[in-house]
Amino acid sequence: MKNIIILAFVSICLVACTSSTEKKQGENIDLVKNYIKSVEELDFNSMGTFLDENYLGLGPSYGDSINKAEAVENWKSNVENLYEKITYTRSRFSSASIPDGENKGEWVTNWAELNIQYKNGKGSVIIWANTNYLIQDGKILKSLTLYNEADAMRQLGYKMVPVANEE
Repeated sequence: MKNIIILAFVSICLVACTSSTEKKQGENIDLVKNYIKSVEELDFNSMGTFLDENYLGLGPSYGDSINKAEAVENWKSNVENLYEKITYTRSRFSSASIPDGENKGEWVTNWAELNIQYKNGKGSVIIWANTNYLIQDGKILKSLTLYNEADAMRQLGYKMVPVANEE
């Protein structure tokens, strides 16, 4: 009888912990989905509401970084001058908690195919992108975005030419 009571208690605790964790992960994924929705709607004002004041965006290239104010201003410029439409297709989400170390925290990953149409008939591209979002206190604190910039440029008609050796 004592074992049954202990087993029931442990089972209840496991269910309670699991539902709490799943709820938090669901909330984090919903936050990222809402951020992505604002990107698709080209709503740079809403984009900023999802970013923490200490936001840091990294990528897609090594050394690329941007803070919240720069990110919002960059999106504003892109909406006004560059993008006609952005659509996330085949979008998939995953949530994970990293318990310790440099990347400690609650993370959401989005893998997606992005269809980007540029203004004034300047073309369109389809890219596969992966973005990892660090969530803290209901805001995006950090993002790490990876995609093949060279492929996007190729789709727009650019060619890669090595710089001539000037020795």
